[in-house]
Amino acid sequence: MKGVREFLENQNPVKPLVMSFHGSTGTGKTYVSSMLVRYLFQGGLQSPYVHQFSPMVHFPHAEQIEQYKESLKRWIQGNLTNCGRSAFLFDETDKMHPGLIDVIIPFLGPSWVVYGTNYRKAIFIFISNAGGEQINEMTLDLWRARKDREEISLQDLELAISKAVFENPQSGFWKSGIINEHLIDFVVPFLPLKHHHVKQCVVSELVQQGLEVRPDVVQEVADSIPYFPEEEKIFSSTGCKTVASRISFFF
Repeated sequence: MKGVREFLENQNPVKPLVMSFHGSTGTGKTYVSSMLVRYLFQGGLQSPYVHQFSPMVHFPHAEQIEQYKESLKRWIQGNLTNCGRSAFLFDETDKMHPGLIDVIIPFLGPSWVVYGTNYRKAIFIFISNAGGEQINEMTLDLWRARKDREEISLQDLELAISKAVFENPQSGFWKSGIINEHLIDFVVPFLPLKHHHVKQCVVSELVQQGLEVRPDVVQEVADSIPYFPEEEKIFSSTGCKTVASRISFFF
């Protein structure tokens, strides 16, 4: 991504890089974020400078939200003091308790420099299924209007994502200062995958498992996945999420 490259090449960025990934399950959000982290940090997701948060694991109880806020703030501040070029990945932000994420606002803006550390070199990635249904519907509508997946621009989807994610009372971004203060640099929609994308996932998974890449197996695994809409069967209903588990049925 051009924006990521420009941020990394800038020795004195104006603010941290903040990205928000949106799309249905299995469309590549986690894959892309982990690929980016592997490129930036030795050890990838295992690097001591990469920090992952899941609402179900780290913030499960709504009644403890104030405690979570304090812990999250201390954790980010401590780790950014240790290394200004740190990455923070927030998975399933659509399941976060509203208001919790706002505690990190001071770290996302243009003026957060503390203890001689330039926090503006940090990277924050929010990963969410929110907006996935709307992205799928818009992609299908555009396909029916003879606009192929590869021709779709962010402008085609931006309004739908905004309404589904940032104006949704059930979303972690509901009435968030992160949105009101325009602290997200890039909203990245992940479009539903077509049959040939799923086949690429199958090939990749076979290689990863050390199995022979047989064209018949690749085709059968890809064909076994449900597609929508019911009649045309254009896009995978589960992306590549179930590819790994399905392969064992064909060996």
